[in-house]
Parts: sequence; structure tokens; C-alpha cells
Amino acid sequence: MINNLRFELSFKNISQLENKLNFCKLHKIKNINIPCKGDIKKELFNSTIKYISKNFQEFNVTYHYSLYHQYSKNKEKSFQDFLDFIKNSYLNSNFEILLVSGSHKKKNFDTVDVLNNIKKEKNLKVKFGIAYNPYLRQYYNEFSERERFDRKISSGLINSIWFQYGTDIKELHNEVNYIKKAANFKKINLFGSLLIPSKQFIARFKFRPWRGVYISEDYLYSLEDFYEFTRDLVCFYKNNNIIPVIETDFSSSKKLSSIYSFFRK
Repeated sequence: MINNLRFELSFKNISQLENKLNFCKLHKIKNINIPCKGDIKKELFNSTIKYISKNFQEFNVTYHYSLYHQYSKNKEKSFQDFLDFIKNSYLNSNFEILLVSGSHKKKNFDTVDVLNNIKKEKNLKVKFGIAYNPYLRQYYNEFSERERFDRKISSGLINSIWFQYGTDIKELHNEVNYIKKAANFKKINLFGSLLIPSKQFIARFKFRPWRGVYISEDYLYSLEDFYEFTRDLVCFYKNNNIIPVIETDFSSSKKLSSIYSFFRK
């Protein structure tokens, strides 16, 4: 399972990106994700694609594309920008696009809308992933996630599902079962977010919880219990053929070793 792990990179400029990519090379990490949030959007996001395509083609890259953060002027201009992004991505043969609506959906320009428009385009050969939050219905009283998933999967363009992080394995199990049935058990790759707990992370999350991310109070007040949950989640991912995506900083040998410890018996 360690060899299949994916690592999400966080950086503020191309110099930091270069350092992290070289760290990945040194530690034989091949599977990386480039998010589209915070500082990584617009010009830096586009520059990142060009930089990786030119200098680090050995990586298997998943680019997150936030329709919210990349929105520009109007939906027509934004859709053309997205098409240009896809074409630029072709420079790297090992890539996939995780298409996300973003924290605030744009009217008539979210993932469902864009997938419907993409179907009309010819000669576009690209693999799309979509995000799925298993905890919205139970913990946030949002009941549209399944309906939106059905509309996305019906596009015929979906290659992978990416599960949001949370700490209710029972609820996750229910939604994974639903996903598999709704997709008619087709060959679709499954990925799951994984955060490695720490005192620093807990303090930050208590101060400013992440939108749509459910973490039980039990784990926010017991690091030991949080560790135990993480081991259970890793086990669940393994048993359900879900590839973990490490969203915790890993850019030191010590941090990387700590992450790997959760995957060793």
C-alpha cells in the first residue's frame, strides 16, 4: 500500500515546489497531487503545470481544478480557460484531473455543468476524477451529494472518486457502498483523504474548523484516540481498495517516517 500512496503538495512559489519535488524524487515518491486553493490558483497554478511538465515528467500527477478559484469574468471565458488547461496538461503524459466545484459553487458553472459541456467537445482524451463528501448528509444536513454524484457519473467521463476526510467510518462505509452500486460496480479508482493527527493540527482545527470536514470531538481531545482512529481508517481504506491521499505535510524525513508508520503492521 505504501507504494501506491499519493501525496498532496503545498507550496507558495515555484522555488518551494522545486524543493518538494526534489524531496519526492529523493524518497522515491512518484504519485503527487497539486491542489488548487490558497496561494495555488490562477497564475501560480498555471505556472506549476508548465514547470512540472517541463522539468519533472517522471511524476504521476493529479491536478485539482477548482472551478471556483479558476473562475474568470464569466462562465464562457472560464470554460475556455478550462479547455486550455486540459490541452496544456497533455504535455505531461502521466496526469489526471480532479474536477471540483470549490468551496462556493458558481451559478451554472459547477462540476455537473462543466461535465455536461465537456461531453460536447471532440478529441478530448482526459481522465476526470470527482470529489465526494460522505459526511454532508449526516453531519451538515445537506442531502444533494448523492443526487449530484448520480448526475456526474452519468456523464460517462468519470475515472475516479475522491473521498473527503472525516472520522465516522460507519458513515463512510455506507457511502462507499452507495457509490459502488450507483456506479454499477464499474472499474472506478477510489481515493481517500488522510490526515495524520498532531497536537498542532488539533489546535488549528479547534480554532478554525475546515468547511465540510467532520472530526469527532473525541479525537480533538485525545491524540492517542486520534492515532487509533487513523490506524482504523488506513485499515478500512486497504480493505476497500481505496488509495490514501496524504494531505499532511511530509517534507522531512522525520515527518515521512511518521506517516509510513501507520502503514506498517
